[in-house]
Amino acid sequence: MGILHQFEGLLTSLPEVERPRVILSFKDRLKWVVLVLVVYLLLANTMLYGLDHERAVNYFATLQTIMASKFGTLMTLGIGPIVTGSIILQILVGGKLIDLDLSQPRDKAIYMGTQKLLSLFFTVFEATVMVLMGALPAQGNDPFYQFLIVAQLVVAGALLIYMDEVVSRWGFGSGIGLFIVAGVCEEIAWRGFNPFFSGGAPAGIIPKFFYTLFKGYPDFYSLIPLLGTLVVFGVVVYFESMRVEIPLTYGRFRGARGRYPIKFIYASNIPVIFASILMANVQLWATVLQSLGYPLLGTVDQATGIATGIVKYFTFPTPIYRADFDPVHAIVFAILLISLSVLFSIFWVETAGMDAKTVARQLQQGGMKIPGFRGDIRIIERVLQRYIPAVTVLGGAAVGALAAFGDLTGALGGGTGVLLTVGILYRLYEEIAKQQIMEIHPMLRKVVGDLF
Repeated sequence: MGILHQFEGLLTSLPEVERPRVILSFKDRLKWVVLVLVVYLLLANTMLYGLDHERAVNYFATLQTIMASKFGTLMTLGIGPIVTGSIILQILVGGKLIDLDLSQPRDKAIYMGTQKLLSLFFTVFEATVMVLMGALPAQGNDPFYQFLIVAQLVVAGALLIYMDEVVSRWGFGSGIGLFIVAGVCEEIAWRGFNPFFSGGAPAGIIPKFFYTLFKGYPDFYSLIPLLGTLVVFGVVVYFESMRVEIPLTYGRFRGARGRYPIKFIYASNIPVIFASILMANVQLWATVLQSLGYPLLGTVDQATGIATGIVKYFTFPTPIYRADFDPVHAIVFAILLISLSVLFSIFWVETAGMDAKTVARQLQQGGMKIPGFRGDIRIIERVLQRYIPAVTVLGGAAVGALAAFGDLTGALGGGTGVLLTVGILYRLYEEIAKQQIMEIHPMLRKVVGDLF
């Protein structure tokens, strides 16, 4: 028994969203998704009471879309604490520092409880740090307002955790994905089509280009972020369509055949989220250490956001079309993002039960086998082992490189944000299509569930 088993009673007794007892229709699931999205938008547009907005400093402005946060509101922390807790737990479980077998229901329940407890802990921790370090200063530095700001962020963070559960159990996809999509779409619309003038020209990229075109000095460089967005969009859609399909026979039905798809982006876009949040946490710790007088990770200028030292390479580089573009910063940042994406891709596959051994066991329990072979689990595992480790590494590296490319071109919503949004929407489309197929053919529900 591992150390977490000693706290099983606590970890498995935390409040959770109950799973639906009946199969929900497409309309019912859609209602829950819309309801949660509305609540999230309300939270993201409700300002923190007691905050001195004039002195507030947004250290993570470039990461807001990825973190599904909106500075100065109840959603200031966004999904940061949830993903941070998940990162730490994945590293501990993936590195075998914590003994949990996630294929077992008991250990899975302990894992989920630990993840929720860590998310709540980091919500309290990050809220407290941001208030004490001056990023979220209280009016008049009043201790009561400081406590009130922390309390608001903790309550909002707890709501976000349970809203994520509502979406995953009563809706489509995940709440984290839904919140990211909402933030990125808002950012794309604002940066792309904002008609209001700033610095003598419209702030939006498209209005600004046409304005300069009609003035006789077209600013083609301003279109680079738009082109970067389109490239990332197209490549992600292409990557999502790439897959290896393993032929299967379904033993319970004579002659029934199916295929198990192994996608090129096998670990989804989750590793990029983890990598980005980890980078945000490095920036947070660098700022904390700097405020304490120990800038071990480097310094971050509160006024300009310019970083020095190690933390510099964990911050987004200047886009390539700007005069102050730093190629060394860009290259190191890209290498870090790709490496972290590969690392978290491997961890995610292991902890999410997507490795060859676990998938082989699931297929065998579903009565499936490889055509031409006996239903021996070792045969299935051997075939899956040819592909899963390779696509895990290559897919993780590909999404990391694509996210870095988008960030370097200044893509609307951020390269990582666009990458995540397209991937999330594509998978949401697949899940909705699957749901509709099962509603049209209820008799196929069991077969479809086993095959996919």
